[in-house]
Amino acid sequence: MDIILYIAMKFLSKDDKQFVWHPYTQMKDWDQNNDNKVIVKGDGFYLIDSEGNKYLDGIASMWCNVWGHGQNNVTEAMITQIRNIQHSTLFGLANEPSINLAEKLLKIAKGMDRVFYSDNGSTAIEVAMKMALKYYTNIGKPKKNRFISIENGYHGDTVAAMSVGYIRKYFGAYKPLLAPVYRAPSPLFKNNNNNKNNLKDSGDKNSSADFVNDCIEKTEYILKKYNTECCALVMESGAQIAGGVIIYPQDYQKKIAELCQKYDVLLILDEIATGFGRLGNMVEYISQGSPPDIVCFGKALTAGYFPLAVTLTTKKIFESFLGDYSENKQFYHGHTFTGNPIGCATAIANIEAYQRQNLIQQIRENGKHISNRLKELDSFNIIADIRHKGLLTGIELEKGGKPVEILKDNQRLNYFVMKESLKMGVFLRPLGNILMFIPPLAINKKDLDKIIDVQFELIKMIESKV
Repeated sequence: MDIILYIAMKFLSKDDKQFVWHPYTQMKDWDQNNDNKVIVKGDGFYLIDSEGNKYLDGIASMWCNVWGHGQNNVTEAMITQIRNIQHSTLFGLANEPSINLAEKLLKIAKGMDRVFYSDNGSTAIEVAMKMALKYYTNIGKPKKNRFISIENGYHGDTVAAMSVGYIRKYFGAYKPLLAPVYRAPSPLFKNNNNNKNNLKDSGDKNSSADFVNDCIEKTEYILKKYNTECCALVMESGAQIAGGVIIYPQDYQKKIAELCQKYDVLLILDEIATGFGRLGNMVEYISQGSPPDIVCFGKALTAGYFPLAVTLTTKKIFESFLGDYSENKQFYHGHTFTGNPIGCATAIANIEAYQRQNLIQQIRENGKHISNRLKELDSFNIIADIRHKGLLTGIELEKGGKPVEILKDNQRLNYFVMKESLKMGVFLRPLGNILMFIPPLAINKKDLDKIIDVQFELIKMIESKV
């Protein structure tokens, strides 16, 4: 590396500490860390820092990356679009990529009829919630203005999204901003340490089947009691990720959908992190047999290359917004970059690549590979539970029934995992006391095994330090 360039790169870390405020980060600790990495380039599934070191992207750049980093058919489509037109508003105009993408999405998302564009997952949820509220106003039921959500759910960091996806540790300070929401129980049933990968219904009162039925009954109680004041139930589709990597039991989501229909409450499904293959299905609600009234996609929609999200809804919902201008039924929501042509062109190329490379089948095969490799963890005493589906895995660490969060040397688990994984050439970021596998969706088996090997090595190290 040229000496002048090398010196400039060395200053990047210092400038980062001086000028940038990082998300979900205790900046005092960040500023005191002498080994912060500054990423300047990507190569395949690897990130390359300012000193030329390579790190396998073990968290898919916050759960969104599909094809890795660098030039490919999707990035070429972005470049082509940039040369044509960079942005054109959907306020009073249309643009070609937004039309073509909407058509593709509606072919994939069965039962949906219209696409509304936004620029990230949180805003897609806000759009969905406003649609639900306005739908009931438009059909003459304005008192249906409350929401139901699932405990441990996470839907983003904007105000309405925090309201339905309330996680106290994250959002307790913002509670004065938030709307009151009815919360149904989450279907988390922890396996015991001797049965981590082979949970079966034991037939007793503590069995998973009984536990799920209890969740369903409590959810129905809420719907039955409050349906006249509630417009929608909001839930992640297939699994809760940020709330603890909670994989839904079979038929749970289907039963929730049936209850929403029974009690005239709209079902809003959040597939921002769980759709587009993360759980092994392009559209998770189809696999779950739970057609929603409104569904949101993001993250992998653009292969993780561009901030774009979508909110899809049914013909019934859309048509409730039609009427004379004076009736004021129109949907009052929009953003500067709604339907941005670059984002839409990126998503089109991404969907075509999924289909051309049969990516969903590859994801399913890699999911089976992960499942087989997880059996290697049976001997570890600090593993309280393993939850896995597709390319999502959570390994929950406990000792003496308490979460492993601080090691013997008073080092925080999350800092230890990030620091030690980087030393081994992989970037990993745990979720509290839960180690996560959430790799790029198109990852090859060799790189996937490297991530798994590093996770397993970390578990050995952690067990010796608690």
